[in-house]
Amino acid sequence: MSSIPYFFDCTETIPAGVGFAPYGGVHLAWLAAAALCFAGGCLFYRRLRGRGRRRMRLVIAALTVGDELFKIWLLASHGNYTVDYLPLHLCSINIFIVLWHALRPRADTAEFLYAICLPGAMAALLFPSWSALPPTCGMHIHSFTVHILLALYPLLLTAGGEVRPQPRHIPRLLGLLALCAVPAVIVNPIFGTNFMFLRESGPGNPLQPFEALFGTHLAGIPILIAAVLLILYTPWVLAERRRTGRKTPAS
Repeated sequence: MSSIPYFFDCTETIPAGVGFAPYGGVHLAWLAAAALCFAGGCLFYRRLRGRGRRRMRLVIAALTVGDELFKIWLLASHGNYTVDYLPLHLCSINIFIVLWHALRPRADTAEFLYAICLPGAMAALLFPSWSALPPTCGMHIHSFTVHILLALYPLLLTAGGEVRPQPRHIPRLLGLLALCAVPAVIVNPIFGTNFMFLRESGPGNPLQPFEALFGTHLAGIPILIAAVLLILYTPWVLAERRRTGRKTPAS
């Protein structure tokens, strides 16, 4: 057994009352660390060129995959790895998309990471579903670090000018998002899991208020997606209009 208290515990085995408060000291410290990581990483990435950027993307992707393997080891070593921990949540699926982009960079993959992966990872950091786990718990550490890495990768691409979001691509991105949800739709009824939060929102989840308003948290999914895409794409649309406006000859 580890001498670190609760290191091998998970949400199913942890005793009540040992976790952290959302937006308490522990949570704010992680958010501050994330902000420093994002700012420092983006500044460093902008100064790199060609091979340097590729190496950094590969390192971030490898760290993200390694973080997922760390989770599997933590859980499996003490018999806690169950079907609930299969990589079928959106952020878990994005781990493989990050790796694919690092190996085979493409503009459409980069835009998916910007429009879908980035807000998903940021939402997880802002509304953590693992607040029952204390800072000494390995799954607590994994849950924060993997989402920091998942948010960092598309932020690097954005800072490096390698993302060019186009509103006309949104239907295709939503189609890919729906495709990512297909395994969850199949597996959830069979095993009683809650992948992609399709069965319930859970405490602190931003979908939870919609359950009180509409009787189901699922009503909040299209509303939140529309709001997030509006926030993410509006600056690019305005920038493009300013750019084309400057190119238009005066009448």
